[in-house]
Amino acid sequence: MKRNTFTRRDFLRAAAVAPVADAIGRLKGDSSGIQASASGPSSGPAAAAQTRVVLIRDDAALAEGRKINGDVVQKMLDNAVAALFDEKDPAAAWKKILKPADTVGIKTNTWPSLPTGKEVEQAIERRIREVGIPAEKISVADRAVYRDPIFQKATVLINARPARVHYWSGMGSCLKNYIQFVPQPSDYHDDACANLASIWSLPIVKGKTKLNVLVMLTPLFHNIGPRGFSEKYLWPYKGLIVGQDPVAVDSTGYRIIQARRLKEFGEDRPLEVSAHHIALADTKFKLGTSDPGRIELIRLGPTEGMLI
Repeated sequence: MKRNTFTRRDFLRAAAVAPVADAIGRLKGDSSGIQASASGPSSGPAAAAQTRVVLIRDDAALAEGRKINGDVVQKMLDNAVAALFDEKDPAAAWKKILKPADTVGIKTNTWPSLPTGKEVEQAIERRIREVGIPAEKISVADRAVYRDPIFQKATVLINARPARVHYWSGMGSCLKNYIQFVPQPSDYHDDACANLASIWSLPIVKGKTKLNVLVMLTPLFHNIGPRGFSEKYLWPYKGLIVGQDPVAVDSTGYRIIQARRLKEFGEDRPLEVSAHHIALADTKFKLGTSDPGRIELIRLGPTEGMLI
């Protein structure tokens, strides 16, 4: 298996390859489940191509021992979703992506060392229930979700997982989280999981993902080898990144991870394995936007230590 290194400079260069015209058509289309949001005071083609991502942080999100404060996470998620959809009332924002007739799959991540967290799962499910969707039409699952009867019938998917460096894909984030929709995940490990975005075109997934939540409460910014997890490389970032475009969400998380690595190591050290699947999701698969220049990033919460 080929393993090459990929610096932050390489990532940004690759991401910028996709022409703005392609991005406009992609974001306006309904085949990918990605929609463009308002892009602020600027105008013209570049503004129209922007995709909105919300980064929110709260110092009270964590207690001692990496314990997640569920009430604070609920507030963070609500505020992020409201900002994403330009709504003052979070309930109105959730109703933009959910209706009572929907069947919803919440794709979580249960890796024992750094799971999504039940507090995040419960915050999402609580708002789904409040829209009027009954519990029997909601599933929270990770492994082999392609066999889950609710996911098989789902009209809406919500994607939530923690951010971490990853031995197979360089970066484990929202794009990587859908590898459990295929019977043989190892089929997608070649070239540092370069073709992960192709999973998003499968019928069980295509056009259904209405929200991506990259959990940045305690992201993992470095490891060594396939089983090289160490709590030494977790840090209390106390954040969430929320958006409809999984590529833009992952691109934003990647930039934060790289900034943390720069601070830790004093140099722009490449990941052990390339994370080029994020840029390829844009330039090859046209799934979303990886270029930071075409991402409207809304920052909420304390800016000290935000790193972006």
